[in-house]
Amino acid sequence: MFFRRAREDRALREAQRAGHEALPRFQATQAWLGFPKPTAPAPTEEEVVAPDFLPPDLRVPSRQEVAGLMMRWLQPLVIGGEVRTCPGCGAYRDWIVFCMRDDSIWLRCRAGHDTKEPGLDAAWYNRNSGPVDRFHPTPEEGLRHLGH
Repeated sequence: MFFRRAREDRALREAQRAGHEALPRFQATQAWLGFPKPTAPAPTEEEVVAPDFLPPDLRVPSRQEVAGLMMRWLQPLVIGGEVRTCPGCGAYRDWIVFCMRDDSIWLRCRAGHDTKEPGLDAAWYNRNSGPVDRFHPTPEEGLRHLGH
């Protein structure tokens, strides 16, 4: 009984597969009554002249045009089950987390010590950061904006 059922199931799957393979060929050869063949509309002058959607003053810089991204991290930073402390001053909270263009992560404590953090990556930064609300021409202005 079991083997007969398996043969019937295999035959059904093979018939379904053959039907799925034949369907695109069938649709390509049939003329559908009452439905004209789709044609692409001709581009208008506006589409040809202005290919960009937004004017230049409303465009956001691309990832390659900015030196990096930064966010404030007020609570203690736990990496691999350990609380991260600054090697220069021992601070363990109120970090500025930088995600640089090369996807490396740097931490800056309140005292201004910078430390590269190999335990974090750009994916972690993207999961934990909010939307970018402002672009700054220099890192110092960004730090001032974040309260450092």
